[in-house]
Amino acid sequence: MNLSKFAAAAALVVFSAGSFAAKPTSIVFDANATTGDGKAYAKYTVKCSNGKKAELTAWDNRSKWCVGDSSSTECEKKQINAAKDACKAPQ
Repeated sequence: MNLSKFAAAAALVVFSAGSFAAKPTSIVFDANATTGDGKAYAKYTVKCSNGKKAELTAWDNRSKWCVGDSSSTECEKKQINAAKDACKAPQ
């Protein structure tokens, strides 16, 4: 019986830990920009539930979203997924 109680408590802790993870609370447009070779992109700021702020960049007519500046390789197809990645990244 003690093993089942322990397993249930461990599962509860694991599932509740996900609810404490930082999540995006707002995404705000900052500016349009271009790279040195003339490629256009847009800059956004993500605010997270833990108080962190992070930069997102949108490429290819906003079909590719990257965490960080123009040199970033951590990209997603959807804005919300990139924002979640930005909030999960270490500060």
